[in-house]
Amino acid sequence: MSQNLPKGLIENLEPNEKVLYAVKKRIGLELPKWLVVTDRRIIAFDEKILGRYEFKAIPYEKLEKVSYHGGAIGAEFTIEVEGGEKIRLTWLDKEEGRKAINAIYEAVKAIAIEPPTIEKKKGVIGEDIAVIKPKEVVMRSKQIVASIPTTSKSDVAELLKQLKELRDRGVITEEEYKEKVRKLLEKI
Repeated sequence: MSQNLPKGLIENLEPNEKVLYAVKKRIGLELPKWLVVTDRRIIAFDEKILGRYEFKAIPYEKLEKVSYHGGAIGAEFTIEVEGGEKIRLTWLDKEEGRKAINAIYEAVKAIAIEPPTIEKKKGVIGEDIAVIKPKEVVMRSKQIVASIPTTSKSDVAELLKQLKELRDRGVITEEEYKEKVRKLLEKI
Protein backbone atom coordinates (compact mmCIF):
# COMPACT_ATOMS: atom_id res chain seq x y z
CA MET A 1 0.00 0.00 0.00
CA SER A 2 1.54 3.30 -1.06
CA GLN A 3 -0.22 5.40 1.58
CA ASN A 4 0.84 5.13 5.19
CA LEU A 5 -2.12 4.02 7.26
CA PRO A 6 -2.66 5.70 10.65
CA LYS A 7 -1.31 3.88 13.70
CA GLY A 8 -4.76 3.60 15.32
CA LEU A 9 -6.12 1.91 12.22
CA ILE A 10 -3.26 -0.57 12.00
CA GLU A 11 -3.70 -1.45 15.68
CA ASN A 12 -7.34 -2.41 15.03
CA LEU A 13 -6.67 -4.81 12.17
CA GLU A 14 -7.29 -8.46 12.99
CA PRO A 15 -4.39 -10.94 12.88
CA ASN A 16 -3.60 -11.86 9.26
CA GLU A 17 -6.18 -9.35 7.93
CA LYS A 18 -5.04 -8.02 4.56
CA VAL A 19 -5.69 -4.43 3.48
CA LEU A 20 -6.81 -4.59 -0.15
CA TYR A 21 -7.30 -0.87 -0.68
CA ALA A 22 -7.37 2.35 1.33
CA VAL A 23 -8.49 5.83 0.35
CA LYS A 24 -8.47 8.96 2.48
CA LYS A 25 -10.46 12.17 2.47
CA ARG A 26 -9.17 14.55 -0.13
CA ILE A 27 -9.63 17.96 1.40
CA GLY A 28 -10.33 19.35 4.83
CA LEU A 29 -8.68 21.14 7.70
CA GLU A 30 -8.95 18.21 10.11
CA LEU A 31 -7.02 14.94 9.91
CA PRO A 32 -8.25 12.71 7.10
CA LYS A 33 -11.03 10.17 7.23
CA TRP A 34 -10.25 6.79 5.70
CA LEU A 35 -12.22 4.16 3.82
CA VAL A 36 -10.32 0.87 4.09
CA VAL A 37 -11.20 -2.32 2.22
CA THR A 38 -9.78 -5.51 3.70
CA ASP A 39 -10.24 -9.16 2.88
CA ARG A 40 -12.79 -9.40 5.75
CA ARG A 41 -14.57 -6.07 6.10
CA ILE A 42 -14.92 -2.40 5.23
CA ILE A 43 -13.52 0.04 7.77
CA ALA A 44 -14.49 3.70 8.21
CA PHE A 45 -11.72 5.36 10.21
CA ASP A 46 -11.88 8.98 11.38
CA GLU A 47 -8.47 10.07 12.62
CA LYS A 48 -8.46 12.85 15.22
CA ILE A 49 -5.78 14.87 17.00
CA LEU A 50 -3.91 13.61 20.08
CA GLY A 51 -4.15 9.99 18.94
CA ARG A 52 -7.93 9.85 19.17
CA TYR A 53 -10.07 8.22 16.48
CA GLU A 54 -13.44 6.74 15.59
CA PHE A 55 -13.35 3.22 14.14
CA LYS A 56 -16.28 1.41 12.51
CA ALA A 57 -15.79 -2.01 10.90
CA ILE A 58 -18.49 -3.69 8.84
CA PRO A 59 -17.96 -7.41 8.10
CA TYR A 60 -18.98 -8.30 4.55
CA GLU A 61 -21.59 -10.68 5.95
CA LYS A 62 -23.45 -7.72 7.51
CA LEU A 63 -23.09 -5.46 4.50
CA GLU A 64 -26.11 -4.82 2.30
CA LYS A 65 -25.06 -2.15 -0.18
CA VAL A 66 -22.18 0.22 -0.92
CA SER A 67 -22.82 3.22 -3.15
CA TYR A 68 -20.15 5.34 -4.77
CA HIS A 69 -20.89 8.73 -6.31
CA GLY A 70 -18.08 10.35 -8.25
CA GLY A 71 -18.77 14.01 -8.91
CA ALA A 72 -16.86 16.76 -10.68
CA ILE A 73 -14.20 17.18 -7.97
CA GLY A 74 -14.64 14.40 -5.43
CA ALA A 75 -16.35 11.18 -4.46
CA GLU A 76 -18.74 10.06 -1.77
CA PHE A 77 -19.45 6.60 -0.34
CA THR A 78 -22.57 5.41 1.44
CA ILE A 79 -22.30 2.08 3.22
CA GLU A 80 -25.60 0.41 4.15
CA VAL A 81 -25.52 -2.22 6.88
CA GLU A 82 -28.08 -4.78 8.07
CA GLY A 83 -30.57 -3.08 10.36
CA GLY A 84 -30.73 0.12 8.30
CA GLU A 85 -27.56 1.86 9.50
CA LYS A 86 -25.87 4.09 6.90
CA ILE A 87 -22.32 5.41 7.00
CA ARG A 88 -21.31 8.30 4.71
CA LEU A 89 -17.79 9.29 3.75
CA THR A 90 -17.40 12.44 1.66
CA TRP A 91 -14.69 14.32 -0.21
CA LEU A 92 -12.71 11.28 -1.24
CA ASP A 93 -10.52 11.34 -4.35
CA LYS A 94 -12.66 10.34 -7.35
CA GLU A 95 -10.15 8.00 -9.02
CA GLU A 96 -9.13 6.41 -5.73
CA GLY A 97 -12.83 6.01 -4.84
CA ARG A 98 -13.48 4.18 -8.12
CA LYS A 99 -10.64 1.77 -7.31
CA ALA A 100 -12.04 1.28 -3.79
CA ILE A 101 -15.55 0.39 -5.06
CA ASN A 102 -13.98 -2.16 -7.41
CA ALA A 103 -12.00 -3.64 -4.49
CA ILE A 104 -15.24 -3.87 -2.47
CA TYR A 105 -16.97 -5.65 -5.38
CA GLU A 106 -14.13 -8.19 -5.64
CA ALA A 107 -14.03 -8.76 -1.85
CA VAL A 108 -17.81 -9.35 -1.64
CA LYS A 109 -17.64 -11.61 -4.69
CA ALA A 110 -14.98 -13.69 -2.94
CA ILE A 111 -17.30 -14.53 0.00
CA ALA A 112 -20.63 -14.69 -1.84
CA ILE A 113 -22.30 -17.86 -3.01
CA GLU A 114 -23.87 -15.80 -5.79
CA PRO A 115 -22.01 -12.82 -7.27
CA PRO A 116 -23.02 -9.38 -5.99
CA THR A 117 -25.09 -7.07 -8.17
CA ILE A 118 -23.29 -4.07 -9.57
CA GLU A 119 -25.21 -1.06 -10.89
CA LYS A 120 -23.55 1.75 -12.86
CA LYS A 121 -24.89 5.06 -14.08
CA LYS A 122 -22.63 7.44 -16.01
CA GLY A 123 -23.63 11.09 -16.34
CA VAL A 124 -22.05 14.10 -18.01
CA ILE A 125 -20.19 15.22 -14.88
CA GLY A 126 -20.19 12.19 -12.60
CA GLU A 127 -21.01 8.56 -12.15
CA ASP A 128 -22.76 6.32 -9.65
CA ILE A 129 -21.75 2.75 -8.86
CA ALA A 130 -23.53 0.49 -6.37
CA VAL A 131 -22.47 -2.93 -5.12
CA ILE A 132 -25.40 -4.88 -3.69
CA LYS A 133 -24.70 -8.06 -1.79
CA PRO A 134 -27.05 -10.96 -2.64
CA LYS A 135 -29.76 -11.53 -0.03
CA GLU A 136 -28.69 -15.15 0.13
CA VAL A 137 -25.37 -14.13 1.67
CA VAL A 138 -27.13 -11.89 4.19
CA MET A 139 -29.22 -14.88 5.26
CA ARG A 140 -26.43 -17.45 5.01
CA SER A 141 -24.65 -16.30 8.14
CA LYS A 142 -27.89 -16.07 10.14
CA GLN A 143 -29.37 -19.37 9.09
CA ILE A 144 -26.34 -21.49 8.33
CA VAL A 145 -27.63 -24.42 10.39
CA ALA A 146 -31.20 -24.34 9.08
CA SER A 147 -30.25 -23.99 5.41
CA ILE A 148 -27.73 -26.85 5.11
CA PRO A 149 -28.98 -30.40 5.70
CA THR A 150 -26.65 -32.48 7.81
CA THR A 151 -26.29 -36.23 7.62
CA SER A 152 -22.71 -37.09 8.46
CA LYS A 153 -20.37 -36.30 11.31
CA SER A 154 -17.96 -34.60 8.90
CA ASP A 155 -20.79 -32.25 7.81
CA VAL A 156 -21.48 -31.40 11.45
CA ALA A 157 -17.79 -30.84 12.16
CA GLU A 158 -17.51 -28.49 9.17
CA LEU A 159 -20.62 -26.55 10.21
CA LEU A 160 -19.33 -26.23 13.77
CA LYS A 161 -16.07 -24.86 12.38
CA GLN A 162 -17.99 -22.34 10.22
CA LEU A 163 -20.15 -21.27 13.16
CA LYS A 164 -17.08 -20.72 15.33
CA GLU A 165 -15.49 -18.62 12.58
CA LEU A 166 -18.66 -16.51 12.25
CA ARG A 167 -18.69 -15.96 16.02
CA ASP A 168 -14.99 -15.11 16.12
CA ARG A 169 -15.42 -12.58 13.31
CA GLY A 170 -18.35 -10.91 15.10
CA VAL A 171 -20.94 -11.90 12.49
CA ILE A 172 -23.05 -13.73 15.08
CA THR A 173 -23.22 -13.16 18.82
CA GLU A 174 -22.17 -15.66 21.49
CA GLU A 175 -25.86 -16.34 22.22
CA GLU A 176 -26.63 -16.97 18.52
CA TYR A 177 -23.59 -19.24 18.34
CA LYS A 178 -24.70 -21.35 21.32
CA GLU A 179 -28.27 -21.63 20.00
CA LYS A 180 -27.11 -22.71 16.52
CA VAL A 181 -24.67 -25.25 17.98
CA ARG A 182 -27.48 -26.66 20.14
CA LYS A 183 -29.81 -26.96 17.10
CA LEU A 184 -27.06 -28.50 15.02
CA LEU A 185 -26.22 -31.11 17.64
CA GLU A 186 -29.93 -32.00 17.92
CA LYS A 187 -29.86 -33.03 14.25
CA ILE A 188 -27.32 -35.82 14.75
